[in-house]
Amino acid sequence: MRWHVETLNDVVDRELEALDASFKAKFLHIAELLEALGPDKVHAPYVKSLGNKLWEIRMKAQPGIARAIYITATGRQIVVLHAFVKKSQKTPRAAIETALRRKKEAGL
Repeated sequence: MRWHVETLNDVVDRELEALDASFKAKFLHIAELLEALGPDKVHAPYVKSLGNKLWEIRMKAQPGIARAIYITATGRQIVVLHAFVKKSQKTPRAAIETALRRKKEAGL
């Protein structure tokens, strides 16, 4: 049975849509890998654990670096909680807090 990548809501859809086309292409490629192989089989440089059951899809392209934070949910679902362009070396604490808040609000 395949995994399924989905976004949490319209807010996350808009965050992804606002990304440069090259980031969106990378996101789609990595999402397809996650769906076909499962999150246990996809590793760096594509994804990385952030702790607290959060993971990030790592997108690097000509414009810079972007990330999409996700969790795995029951029923072989991968839910994207937050997407953003990364401007610093570390993933910003505010981005992690946004993802955690959205996870809690959604009851995941």
